[in-house]
Amino acid sequence: MNEPYPNAVDGPPNLAAEIEALGSTLRRVRDQIDRVIFGQRNVIDQTLITLLAGGHALLIGVPGLAKTRLVETLGTVLGLDDRRVQFTPDLMPADILGSEVLDEPEPGRRSFRFIKGPVFCQLLMADEINRASPRTQSALLQAMQEHQVSIAGVRHGLPKPFHVLATQNPLEQEGTYPLPEAQLDRFLMQIDVDYPDLDAERRMLKMTTGGEETRLSTIMSHTELFAAQRLVRLVPVGESVVEATLGLVRSGRPESSETEEVKRHVSWAPGPRASQALMLAVRARALIDGRLSPSIDDVIELAGPVMRHRMALNFAARADGISIEQVVQRLCDPLR
Repeated sequence: MNEPYPNAVDGPPNLAAEIEALGSTLRRVRDQIDRVIFGQRNVIDQTLITLLAGGHALLIGVPGLAKTRLVETLGTVLGLDDRRVQFTPDLMPADILGSEVLDEPEPGRRSFRFIKGPVFCQLLMADEINRASPRTQSALLQAMQEHQVSIAGVRHGLPKPFHVLATQNPLEQEGTYPLPEAQLDRFLMQIDVDYPDLDAERRMLKMTTGGEETRLSTIMSHTELFAAQRLVRLVPVGESVVEATLGLVRSGRPESSETEEVKRHVSWAPGPRASQALMLAVRARALIDGRLSPSIDDVIELAGPVMRHRMALNFAARADGISIEQVVQRLCDPLR
């Protein structure tokens, strides 16, 4: 992979200044979100990285960990038009995409009119996405990949930027439909949402059970976010980071891996889209921190969120008590 600018000073005019300015703005965004989302700094950072990289995220956590509140907060702070769809077994594709209705504005004159569904927004929360049928889940495929939908043979473009933040409950699996590999691969990251620590939960109790509501400010606009996404792709990447990214992803494939654990336990491996996602993610992480280029530490830090939903283990691995997280961390060991 040949980078157009091997270092910041060789890039377009003022690239370093733009990166530093955006890093400062993003730190204000992060601090603003911290005011209402307690003890979830990693989740906030990974979600912001996903949005900066122009991707979609799958948030997995038990109920009550502020996943819905996070999406609402992001919509406010980033100036995005956000919508929420509760996925249920009886949800139909038209409930998400929209449908055509027969209009009769005047007697004898009939025509079809397209009524847009909730997918026509900039930030869509697909709540408990695995509770909907595969047919409804697949309705999001074209929207997530192409940023457009086809209704009755007519293509309708979605707003820019467009992001899907989907949630899943890891506990209740009865009555759910696992997401197919093709749709999982369209999520740039799988973000695991864990319980907050003691201090964060104490602060949450004091702040959320009083009579005063925290008011949020809009720090960025959707046009500024769109510009930031373009800037992410200009962040220079060193050859060592490129090789680390390629080596990490390719080592997760049984046919090309030198790791015996991968050959024995992995049944579905990450494809080229994983390399692309990881490259964009490390660039975005450097930008959030105000750094001019990413490091191998960024690759190690984001390997789990980018790869864990793009890999599957076989029966032998499950019988041996091996987890995806353990395999990914084993792949990262040569980079440490």
